[in-house]
Amino acid sequence: MRVLVVEDDEKTGGYIEKGLTEAGHVVDRVTDGRDGLFRATDGSYDVLVVDRMLPGLDGIALVQALRAANVGTPILFLSALAQVDDRVKGLKAGADDYLTKPFAFSELLARVEVLSRRRAAPSVETKLKVDDLEMDLIERRVTRAGKPIDLQPREFKLLEYLMRHAGKVVTRTMLLEGVWDYHFDPQTNVIDVHISRLRQKIDKGFDKPLLQTIRGAGYVIRADA
Repeated sequence: MRVLVVEDDEKTGGYIEKGLTEAGHVVDRVTDGRDGLFRATDGSYDVLVVDRMLPGLDGIALVQALRAANVGTPILFLSALAQVDDRVKGLKAGADDYLTKPFAFSELLARVEVLSRRRAAPSVETKLKVDDLEMDLIERRVTRAGKPIDLQPREFKLLEYLMRHAGKVVTRTMLLEGVWDYHFDPQTNVIDVHISRLRQKIDKGFDKPLLQTIRGAGYVIRADA
C-alpha cells in the first residue's frame, strides 16, 4: 500500500519510513503540514500517518482541511499529547486512529494495516436496480415504477439472483445451484414455473419487459430486453 508520513522530526520520520518500507509498503515522507496537505489532497494514498505538531500547518488543521475537501483516506495521528482530551480532539478533527509517542513500531504497523483493510473492505450492497425495477435487500421489498410487487420467498431469491447478474445470461444450472441449491438437474420444471410467475409479477402491465428467455441458453434480466 501507499503511505504518506507527515512528520517533522527527522529521527521519528526516518524510523517510520524505514520500517514501513521493510514491511513492503511504498512510503512518501514530508516534514511540513502544508506539503502534507498538498500531497494528500488527491486521495491516492491508502493511509496517512500524521504528527499532531507540525510546522506550516498543524496536524489538526491538516486533517480538518482534508475532510472538508472530502478526502476519505484513513488517517493515523501520532502525538506526544496523550491526554484523553487530546485524543478526542484528534479523532473529532477527522482522524481514524490515534497513537501516542513513544510507540512500538509493531503497533504502528498493525494499526496502519488495519486502517488500510478497513478502507479496502467492499461496501455491502443493500439495493439492486434494473431500469425502474428496484429491490431493497434489507426490507425485502420490491417495486417497479414505485408500485409494490409481492413476491414469495423463492421468487424473491430468484429475482435477486437475476438482478445480481443483470445483463448477463444465467443458465438453468446456475439457477438450480444459486437459488435451489441443487447440484444437478433433476429434470424438474421448477425453474420454468417460477420464471413464469415472476414474469407475470414484474413485467405484466408494464410497457417494457425486463425478464427475457434466451432460447437454448437461459434467462436474462436487463433494461433493454
